[in-house]
Amino acid sequence: MLSRLTLPFKDQTVETTLILFKPDSLHRGVVGRILSRFEDKGLQIVGMRLMQMTDEIAAEHYAEHVDRPFYAGLVGFMTSSPIIALALHGPNAIGVARKLMGKTFGIDAEAGTIRGDFGCSKSYNLVHGSDSHESAARELGIYFPDGLLKWDGIQAPWLWDSGE
Repeated sequence: MLSRLTLPFKDQTVETTLILFKPDSLHRGVVGRILSRFEDKGLQIVGMRLMQMTDEIAAEHYAEHVDRPFYAGLVGFMTSSPIIALALHGPNAIGVARKLMGKTFGIDAEAGTIRGDFGCSKSYNLVHGSDSHESAARELGIYFPDGLLKWDGIQAPWLWDSGE
């Protein structure tokens, strides 16, 4: 499984992160437009899976929220329709993806972010993204138990520069 690799470029750590396209993004037909934002930024797809989240997967993914009042509704929503699990790879991929997504609630997110441009709800925020190296490793293992595809995109030398 891919995790953190260091490129021979100054101050750039290549990471792999998980993005989930939630049921609302599929129902609204905005998956392609959202996916293009990640690709346009230069993040590389190393795993993608259309799937139905089960109660078991939801319990594992959202284990830290099990005692929270919103847990049952969250699990009900996430298991109601298909989702897309996406693994993205690139320099500082976790932070880059989270910045592209914007604040958790669409009504609070800045214009120009995924949630700011496509969302205005506190319940339906279109996408989930790993928030740390530890959560990325854990979550990638849940959705891609057989690992990810490692491949060298020809764009990397043109996108992932040394910053000098």
